[in-house]
Amino acid sequence: MLSVGTSFSTRLLAFAGTGFLTAFVTCAFPASSQAAGAAKSSSNTWVVTLGATVEYGPSYEGSKHYTFGALPSFDIHRLGEAPEYSAPDDNFNFQLFDLGGVEIGPVVGLRDDRLDLNNLHLQSQRRVRWNFDAGGFAQYWLMENKLRFRTELRQSLWGGDGLVGDFALDWFQPVGDKWLLSAGPRLSMANSTYMRSNFGISPAQAARNGRVSAFDAGAGVKSVGFTVAATYTISPEWSVQVYGKYNRLVGDAADSPITAKFGSPNQNIIGFTLNRSFNVNF
Repeated sequence: MLSVGTSFSTRLLAFAGTGFLTAFVTCAFPASSQAAGAAKSSSNTWVVTLGATVEYGPSYEGSKHYTFGALPSFDIHRLGEAPEYSAPDDNFNFQLFDLGGVEIGPVVGLRDDRLDLNNLHLQSQRRVRWNFDAGGFAQYWLMENKLRFRTELRQSLWGGDGLVGDFALDWFQPVGDKWLLSAGPRLSMANSTYMRSNFGISPAQAARNGRVSAFDAGAGVKSVGFTVAATYTISPEWSVQVYGKYNRLVGDAADSPITAKFGSPNQNIIGFTLNRSFNVNF
């Protein structure tokens, strides 16, 4: 989750860029042109969905303080193809292969700001700033358009923030023609680089502080949780989604003084997303 402050304005640039793109494409491809485009061949017409999300949750992973943040979202599929259901914590992906029903491809995500150790009076200039990460995803529908297993493996692109692996199982349930409900458990793992960067305290930092002990956070499971969402389709162009996420930090992520002394292992997030879809012809 993104803290409100200088870091918020930095991240907001990416969000604002998405907003400007949404406004530009909406003007360039108004609803009337969408209707005309629907009559064209689906081979060269794509449905693009841009979203704007507001979240309220921990200011960093392990924090007990909550703040607001803004996030962009993006989806694209060919006209005539039914869009696949997705969960609010899916990162942007593009399917390259389908191996016996297992969908595989690249994935890109945006990591939030993390703890500024100055907040803990550790007299350190270390800052784990917001970051992009990238890697691969795989998902398999155990029941078509009902029950999906998904995993993502993502490495930070700069800053040495480490490797994260996320695992999710989701049940999707349409209700009438307008509503889509989803829910499912979560498990997240991280390597030692990520854990030290986000939850570790070096001996030098501990010595300067004098109130906390050094902590070497190791690789392993860092959280388990649950995600629920409800999506309402207003029209073919507009939809809204509300969701809630709960993660419980475990292992070294929970035992770290960053969590145990200064924060909380219970991480709750609520969010609201507004989506706008339009057709683009290539």
